[in-house]
Parts: sequence; structure tokens; C-alpha cells
Amino acid sequence: MTIVGAMTNSSPGKPRKKLIRRPYIIDVEASGFGQRSYPIEIGLALDPGERYCSLLNPAPGWTHWDEKAEKIHCVTRESLLINGTPITRVANDLNRLLKDKTIYSDGWVVDKPWLTTLFYAAKIHQCFSISPIELILSEDQMEIWHDTKTLVTRELALKRHRASADALIIQETYVRTREKTC
Repeated sequence: MTIVGAMTNSSPGKPRKKLIRRPYIIDVEASGFGQRSYPIEIGLALDPGERYCSLLNPAPGWTHWDEKAEKIHCVTRESLLINGTPITRVANDLNRLLKDKTIYSDGWVVDKPWLTTLFYAAKIHQCFSISPIELILSEDQMEIWHDTKTLVTRELALKRHRASADALIIQETYVRTREKTC
């Protein structure tokens, strides 16, 4: 994790600014929401100003496609076949960027199985762990999460519903809720 904020002058009587760790965040977009769905895009928010995003070229056997998911993501199956990155390259990229780290997701219940699907199909061992973001949120943060996320989404004004944009929104929401509750 990256530390956000800096120590202020430690002179007597001057408050110190709290150091906030910026967690690495992952967001996975998928072909649908059912049991046969698979990842179509992986996005990461890492250190400030550093993001990763890749569309995935579907693996053989990944055929499920949900038109509703396509409308949400604005990504067609044809665009994945033409512009998608091979799954082995994406799996290797993720391992290189995240080796031995814990990355957090606000949709862990679906993102973790989609990552498992990716690494299984790529025949590559996943070298990082994924955890629910709720594990690092205080109760106070949880209470203001939704309103803060709405504000962050509006302020960042990201035009497309894409994985790296969603990961950035989640990461920034974490930082702001932590600043407000420390």
C-alpha cells in the first residue's frame, strides 16, 4: 500500500496530519453475472497516478454473453476478440504488479471467482491475494462510504464504466472516508 499524506511539522502544539495507507484496488468486469460468466476486463488502482487496465481476449470455452452486461460496460464480445489481450499475458501482468501483495475489491464475492477463472484458464498460479475491502474499513468509514463514493464519482467525472476507473473511484473513496474518520 502507498502512504497518502505527509507528516506536518512536529513542533509542540502543531497537530500531525494522519498518514493514510492507500490500498491497491482491483475491479473486474465480466461477461455477465451468472455461473458461466468470465472476466472481460481487469482494472487496478495502484500507487497515486498508477493504474492498469486490460480487456481480455476470451479463452476457448468462454462463450457466455449477457447483453445487459454489454450495455453496462459498452464492450462488445467482438471488440474483445479483436482488441483483447491474451489471458496468459494479463495473468502474468497481474502477478508482476501484485506479487505477494493483498489487493482489495468492493465486489469480492464475484471478483475473486472471476480472477480464479482467469488464472485457471491461463494455467498460471496467482501470486497475490484478494480480500474484501470491508476488511480494512472501520464502522465509521462504512457509514459514510456510499455518500462519499457518490461525491468521488461526481468529482472525478470519469466518462466510461470501466474497470480501472471503478478501481480508482473505490481507492479514492477509501482515502476520503479514512481522512474523515481518523
